[in-house]
This record gives sequence, structure tokens and C-alpha cells, in this order.
Amino acid sequence: MPTVKPADAQRRQKKEADLLVIDVRDAADIAQTGTVPGAVNLSFGALTYLADNEVPESWRDPRLADRSRPIITTCILGPLGAIGGKLLHDMGFTNVQILEGGVQAWIEAGLPVVKNGAS
Repeated sequence: MPTVKPADAQRRQKKEADLLVIDVRDAADIAQTGTVPGAVNLSFGALTYLADNEVPESWRDPRLADRSRPIITTCILGPLGAIGGKLLHDMGFTNVQILEGGVQAWIEAGLPVVKNGAS
């Protein structure tokens, strides 16, 4: 899976209105560390059905309807984000990248985080 550096991800967020950043951790973990501003919290366990076109439509997340939408997945250090990205790729998403080093690398790059703003 291709990766994207935190500064490049932040630049893309400003340029690409349809870019979706997904933090695949549980909400409790995000509350402790914060996440990328604008990221949505779709935990890995929920992602397995939220992105699945085979489940009833009411179970799906409409933000994941477009399989070509640019998506960046993340977690705190990267591994779970990578697994989430691979899951989406295996489900037919064609434009998925992983935030290199996760939210921790984002923080270390001096970029802002939100603690309670993840949706």
C-alpha cells in the first residue's frame, strides 16, 4: 500500500475537497491522543461493514460509496491504518494511501491534532 507523509497529507487536505482521512482506531483511543483535523473515526471493526457493498444499505457509510474517492487511513503509529487501507483496497477502493507513521508522526511533524473533533 502506498504511504503519504504527514506534511503532504495536510497539503492534500487543503487542496482536495473530496479527500477522506479515516482514523481506524476506537473512539476512546482517539480521545486520548487526538487525531488529524478533519479525520473521520471509522473503527477498523466497523469499517468491515461500513465499506461493504454487499451488506444492507442502512449499514453502509455513504462517504464510502465512491470506490475512487481519495482516502488516507491512519491510526496512532501506522500498522492498524495499513490494515484498514489494505481492507479498503481489497474491497475495491482504488485510491487509498496510508499516513506514514500514523498520528504520532503527524504530531512529531508539528501538525495540529483535534481531541474531540473527530466525527
